[in-house]
Amino acid sequence: MRFSKLYAPTTKDAPKDATLPSHKFLLRGGFVTQSGSGLYSFLPLGKIVLDKIRDVVKEEMDSSGAQEIQMGVVTNADLWKQSGRYEIFGKELCRLKDRKNNEFVLGPTHEEVVVDIVRNILTSYKQLPLHLYQITTKFRDEARPRFGLLRGREFIMKDGYSFHDSTQSLQEEFDHMEETYRKIFTKLGLDFRVVDADSGAIGGSGSKEFMVLADNGEDDIVVCKSCEYAANIEAAKRAKRMTDAEAPEADFAKFYTPTPTKDSIRHIAEFFKIDEFYTIKSVIKKAIYKDEEKIISFFVRGCDTLQETKAQNACGALELVDASEEEVRAAGLNPGFCGPLRMPEDAEFYIDIELKDEKNLICGANEENYHFVGVSMFNFKDSRYKDLIQVSAGDICPKCGAKLGITKGIEVGHIFQLGQKYAAAMDAKFLDKNGKTQPFYMGCYGIGVSRLVAVMIEASHDEKGCIWNKQTAPFLLDIIVSNIKDEEQSNFANELYGKLDGKKVLLDERKERFGFKMGDFELLGFPYALIVGKGLKEGTVELVERKTLKKTKVKKDEILPLLEELLS
Repeated sequence: MRFSKLYAPTTKDAPKDATLPSHKFLLRGGFVTQSGSGLYSFLPLGKIVLDKIRDVVKEEMDSSGAQEIQMGVVTNADLWKQSGRYEIFGKELCRLKDRKNNEFVLGPTHEEVVVDIVRNILTSYKQLPLHLYQITTKFRDEARPRFGLLRGREFIMKDGYSFHDSTQSLQEEFDHMEETYRKIFTKLGLDFRVVDADSGAIGGSGSKEFMVLADNGEDDIVVCKSCEYAANIEAAKRAKRMTDAEAPEADFAKFYTPTPTKDSIRHIAEFFKIDEFYTIKSVIKKAIYKDEEKIISFFVRGCDTLQETKAQNACGALELVDASEEEVRAAGLNPGFCGPLRMPEDAEFYIDIELKDEKNLICGANEENYHFVGVSMFNFKDSRYKDLIQVSAGDICPKCGAKLGITKGIEVGHIFQLGQKYAAAMDAKFLDKNGKTQPFYMGCYGIGVSRLVAVMIEASHDEKGCIWNKQTAPFLLDIIVSNIKDEEQSNFANELYGKLDGKKVLLDERKERFGFKMGDFELLGFPYALIVGKGLKEGTVELVERKTLKKTKVKKDEILPLLEELLS
């Protein structure tokens, strides 16, 4: 490709709302253009990268035994109503009507559609397992589209769905997809981790995310420094926290403790001269359900932090929001003095599992200005106990006992074990080996294909621009003619270009200043540049590696075999 013919409108400055490197450089480099809030079009350079990523994904998915299909972006709302997600999915689901007032949605995911495709067709266990996938456009009406391709409203995704006759078969495919995804992200040259994750709006039981490590990642990832354990902060676990601090010893009693409204746990610990480890902290939230709202209390150690996704999963709410003091008091609770003992009869509450069977604790007495001392956690139902705490750096790995750390990552893939959730709701059943009718077991597997275009830059860039690897670069080599008016330079560059693969090589023969062309090379981030300049008269050219910007002089008679090797 000749640069003079390439549509790549590069600019010096990025829009003010572009804060992340990928957002800035994709716009400045003319890889994409923005047409609306969270809406982007791919220009030629961006489309080449997108296709390279898509080809890797498709190759490995086909090799895995999955079969590619294509489902519509616009889907019938009746299918979503059958699964129950039409009302509970939230405002991110874009709903619309046609001229006949029929209801549709723009699919953010396609569980309902794929179930409809196979139900009444797959009728026997002998037809299972089956894995269908697609690579297509999705739409999610994000409240705050930001970060360019990382959080847009319209995006391209690989989503696959598998159908099974047993949990064992589902687990086998889940493990198979984990290995397939590992191959995909390894082929793309990414530094990634496979982490335990929360299933979110998709639902189901087992769930793993594939996270690319990046300083600008949106997600906190808990990683072990000694073994392979890794988890999203929303699903991370730890070995039970212990302490060497001396425990307070007291008979159970109610104690007068006038407490300030702010930082009350610290105040209580100082008041009783104890470690916060021996206190119980209450976090009171308003839980939003489909048809009602509830005030719910969550109890964790004073030295711990409530993880809100875990809390939301514990109570099954669609959303948790802060409760006002008026709402808390209306529920019969005392802000600042709430504890798990002697709660109002109709109060709903949950206790962190690490508090089970603990003793010598101090908690609120559910009475203004009073706390209980000498508290033992022996008399609660098991259903009260849930994993509620947020894991912190320095906590102990649940698998090997080493210390945990926290790093940043960007989600690029997510796999789920859906179980029978969607098949049961949509009456999609088959005859099992015993001749009994039961719903399919399903798995769901997603990769953010367009998101990966941005992730490649977040994982590899500098202050000047992109640094593409060979797997995804739009071109591998940029031949830069320093002075297009110099006939010797132009002839040599054109001759060299003619001997190389035009799909891998860009010839910059534009009538622009050399500094401008070098600026574009640094911005666009191709792996190599060859500068054909003044040194040609002495028989040399300069090879530049984009990653280091190191320049190496090479004899012009030796450059062709070297470039052929680099481009292979």
